[in-house]
Amino acid sequence: MSFSIAELLAQHSEDKFELHEKHLNNQMVRVLKTIGYDRNYKRAVGQYLYDEQGNEYLDLLSGFGVFAIGRNHPTVISALQETLTLELPNLVQLDVSILSGLLAKEILTTTPENLEKMFFCNSGTEAVEAAIKFARYTTKRSKIVYCEHGYHGLTMGALSLNGEKIFREGFGPLLPDCIAIPFNDLAALEQALSNKDVAAFIVEPIQGKGVNLPDDNYLIEVERLCKKYGTLFVADEIQTGIGRTGKFWAIDHYGAKPDMILMSKALSGGFVPVGAVAMTQHIMDTVFNRMDRAVVHGSTFSKNNMAMAAGLAGLEVIKSENLVEQSATVGNDIIASLNALSTKYEFLKEARGKGSMIAIEFHAPKSLTLKAAWAMLEAANKGLFCQMITIPLFKDHRILTQVAGHGMNVVKLLPPLTLTQKDRDHIVNAFDQTIAATHQVPGTIWDLGKNLASHALKGKAGK
Repeated sequence: MSFSIAELLAQHSEDKFELHEKHLNNQMVRVLKTIGYDRNYKRAVGQYLYDEQGNEYLDLLSGFGVFAIGRNHPTVISALQETLTLELPNLVQLDVSILSGLLAKEILTTTPENLEKMFFCNSGTEAVEAAIKFARYTTKRSKIVYCEHGYHGLTMGALSLNGEKIFREGFGPLLPDCIAIPFNDLAALEQALSNKDVAAFIVEPIQGKGVNLPDDNYLIEVERLCKKYGTLFVADEIQTGIGRTGKFWAIDHYGAKPDMILMSKALSGGFVPVGAVAMTQHIMDTVFNRMDRAVVHGSTFSKNNMAMAAGLAGLEVIKSENLVEQSATVGNDIIASLNALSTKYEFLKEARGKGSMIAIEFHAPKSLTLKAAWAMLEAANKGLFCQMITIPLFKDHRILTQVAGHGMNVVKLLPPLTLTQKDRDHIVNAFDQTIAATHQVPGTIWDLGKNLASHALKGKAGK
């Protein structure tokens, strides 16, 4: 009897949540059921998900930015199918592969000219771990500086550079010699670097948690200060890179040239985990400086043929379909259109971002009735208002979004770069209607707010 994934899926089509409750993270199932996101998706194409009833959902989360070219792109599927049929030698280990060399060459055509070498791994957090090690060995220093509210992954080294308390709590002691400073604060950075004992400053060009933008001169000055004090400048482009912000790399908006660029997420089109570090020749030659050090850092499954083929195909899609330009055009149009709504709605503070990395921030209104309703939610749990936006967007408009981070009133959009004008209109109209509903107090959406507040208060009482 032949093994069939299709048959397995058919046999267990109704078992998804039960399997996770029994064998995996049951708290995630509880979250989905509480907020009404417990759908059985059966199919995915481009920027759309389809449930068992055939309902179409516009996915503005894209797997936390993984599906920049949309889900199940036929070009990448074809490349992977072809790779599987070629019977290629894979992961020989005492060998080097053609596909990894080709992908490295292709990526380096997109980076600043000072970056000449690549290291492949399996994920963004592995890229961060590699950068920590490479920086320490290259500079012979131990300290790493990172930014408050930054996010760089959840393995132990990366977690040590994580600016959000909720991710770190209870997992210590973490990596020593890691120093947090405010984002977009050059004086704080210079003070942290001034003793000339910092190996690297790692920073997201645009912070993912909240979509916090830097001043126009920030990253150029970061580059200057790092050179002045002998510190390596590491740009974490795991979320911001590969067209997300309307440039291939977010640093391209600012003209900065880091010593390393970290990448992952969109690199393989969402099919095979892959991460990478682009770096200077000096860093590569320092870390791998003798034949007996050729294997001092690596990862068993990195450079596997499927990941490399997916990466090559994904980059071809981005280039041939002009998705970087499309990200800029459609994304910036969405930001401008949502900002235009701020004159209509007291709760809406602003929309911001670059390209297809978008934040919609809400704040306390001035009207007494609205202010009292806002205060009720904030007292229950800071940032709860945004759930009153994301849940109706999903239930009423079939748009999947996320809250940008813990305790913040920011909704975040990380859509595929393939959005159409029709999608743009749907997004703006859905936000318009949803935000309008929040200004009707009392109203149906505030019944949802009261339920959310009740759940939040019960959760606090149970701690």
